[in-house]
Formats: sequence, C-alpha cells, structure tokens
Amino acid sequence: MKLFAIFGDPVSHSRSPLMHNSVFKNLNYDACYTRVHLKDGTKLRESFFNLKLSGANITVPHKEEAYKACDEIRGFASKVGVVNTIINENGKLIGYNTDADGFMFAIKEFGNIKTILILGAGGTAKALATRFLEDDIKVSVINRSEGRLAYFKEIGCETYSWDNFTTKKYDLVVNTTSAGLKDEELPAPLEMIESLLDNTKFVADAIYGKLTPFLKLAQSKNITFKDGADMLLGQGVLANELFVNGELDKSDIESSMEKSFKL
Repeated sequence: MKLFAIFGDPVSHSRSPLMHNSVFKNLNYDACYTRVHLKDGTKLRESFFNLKLSGANITVPHKEEAYKACDEIRGFASKVGVVNTIINENGKLIGYNTDADGFMFAIKEFGNIKTILILGAGGTAKALATRFLEDDIKVSVINRSEGRLAYFKEIGCETYSWDNFTTKKYDLVVNTTSAGLKDEELPAPLEMIESLLDNTKFVADAIYGKLTPFLKLAQSKNITFKDGADMLLGQGVLANELFVNGELDKSDIESSMEKSFKL
C-alpha cells in the first residue's frame, strides 16, 4: 500500500485526508493518506523519507521550504519557488505546484476578472500572483510590511505595505493570509478591509471550512464571495493525478473527491 500525507502547522483542520482517501476507496486504489503536524519546515525532507511516503501535499507555512527540500522542480513550481505537492520518484523528491491552477478553477464562475488585490505575501500569494499575470490580469499585493514584497515587485505587481496603501477599485480581493484560520482576526486593519470591500465586486479566501471574519464582513455587505473549498478541490484533483501517476481518470478522481465534501 502506498502512503501519502499532508504536512503543515496547523494541520488538524485539513480536509486533504478525506479528499484523497475518498478517491482511493471509491476507485479501489491501494493507498492511504494521513496528516503530519510539522512545526519545523526544514525537517520536511527527513520526515518524508522516515515515513516512507510515496507523495505528499504541503500547506502553510512550509511551501517555500518544500521547494528547497526537492531534488527536482517541474512545471509551474519552477517559476514561483513554491511547492505544495511532492512525489517520490525512485528516491528523488519531485516538486510541483497545483495551488494556482486550483484557484483558477475556483474563480471561473466570477467571469472575466481583470484586476485582483492579494492580501499577504507568502507562498500561496506568490503562486497566485504569478498565475494571474500569465492570464494578463493586473495584480496588486498588500502585506503588513515591505519585507516580503520584493518578489512581487520583480514580476510586475503593484505592491503596498499597510503604511502606504491607498484603495482602488478591484474585480476581486483574495485573502491568502492565515488570519481567521485559528482566530477571529482580519487580514488587515478593519478600516482598510472596509474600504477594500466597498471597492470590489468579488471576494475569496484561501481558508476553507469556516466563515472567516473577512468573509463575514463581505457577506454583511452583500458581496459575492467564496471560501477556499473549490480551490482545495481543484488543487486536490491535480495533486491526486500526480500521486497515482495517471493510473486513474481525472473525471473519476474529481467525482470521487467531490463526494468527500458531503461528509
């Protein structure tokens, strides 16, 4: 039996085991998927091999460390330096990123998006910003401080810290921070978030499984919003395709994975 896992801190909330095990069970694939709470991202490679894993997903805050842990990077992950899916290929760790295309899957129903503001500057933000630019979407990024904004400036995003941000109109505002995951915090000061929400058509949060304070505020203003569930499904289907090395049909993977969201 093949063993897969998700690494993160925190990780107890993750739906990934339900999703992937639903595929393995429904499609009679001999594999199992579990959670690994990893506090120190530099121990990822060591933990992966100690557990004799065939593959893994990586969630916050270890996606950039996952990139460093790999022997080879393929596809979109090589552009962003951020890995959320790892495959054990004959003892070598191969890194991929399925987050960005998963998010594009999630926002299809919003229609023609031309301007996006991203809250946060971590691994998920890097992947999304780079992917949005590929589709000629104008991307702005706001982070608490200037420190992590260099990457975004280099690839052509407008960047702001909390200190120098001025509100413009956006088609979509996306929260990629962990604010609201374990607490009732907003991803930026209330006055700033209020102003943003008054100047956007749509709102999305990478966090799933709860109505974050950010989404509650959007809901109170009757803004169309969605949490990270569709993004999670989209990236999960792509990751599972890599896990099973194409042995299962993508449409079967998606339908089996969707069942897990009803559990």
